[in-house]
Amino acid sequence: MERTSIRLGGVALNSSVMNASGPHSAERGEIFELSARHNGAIVFKSCNIAGLEAPENLKNRGVEHFAGIARELGGRGKPVIASVAGATEDEIVTVAATLDRAGVKIVELNLADDYVQKTVAPFASLERLKALIGRVRGAIAAAVAVKVPPRMDYEPRAIADLLKALGVKIAVCANDLPKDLEIDLTTGMVKGPARTLSQTHAFFQVGEGLLEVVAVGGVNSGRDAYIAHLTGARAVGVGSALIKEGAGALGRIDRELDELLAAHGKASINEIIGTSGFSG
Repeated sequence: MERTSIRLGGVALNSSVMNASGPHSAERGEIFELSARHNGAIVFKSCNIAGLEAPENLKNRGVEHFAGIARELGGRGKPVIASVAGATEDEIVTVAATLDRAGVKIVELNLADDYVQKTVAPFASLERLKALIGRVRGAIAAAVAVKVPPRMDYEPRAIADLLKALGVKIAVCANDLPKDLEIDLTTGMVKGPARTLSQTHAFFQVGEGLLEVVAVGGVNSGRDAYIAHLTGARAVGVGSALIKEGAGALGRIDRELDELLAAHGKASINEIIGTSGFSG
């Protein structure tokens, strides 16, 4: 659907809607089902070198498993976003480089996961974060995305400025909009005074056009995706709906988003990204 097509980190994607890393994205069969049911990018579950049995949210078969799938999908012209975890900086760099050689278009550093925060502690200081991301950036050609924790000791601007300085184009952020948010989809106006609405909104504001945001969480319909775009998201990651409905959830949300864009006279998502305002 042309209206929902975007470029993310310089990579052309057929849809701004994609699966969040984790649900239905670990085993070959479920990954290829996602690929067959939706035209958007495929996001792999976070992986490390040898694989993990625990914690459950990071259970995976190891990087070579995903590298093989990436090569197959790449041969079919399917954009792949690979997610990286690890217990050491060296492991993270090695996994990222392996996936890059397999042809993935975007490498997501999952620095938000508790496992990575406890073992690598990338946010122990800005210097430590800079060193880790810099090593990865120097080791791969793919675009780099950084998944940030929903709660940090740093202001969004400090992290955004660091990412921009390192040439990172994408931040993966929480779409933690307030449940009582009142927004007019026609005008993009939010009821109430000007304020930061979500982590996605915060990073969009401080990104100043140099940092693109993927919003993860709370996207169960085309309307949810539309609002995420209005508040700064260039792409959205779908998790809960995918778990409940299966692979068809992505296509449904994409169609609903396309219909809303058409209903509001928008030819492209680019016309609405970050255009929300406040009614005072």
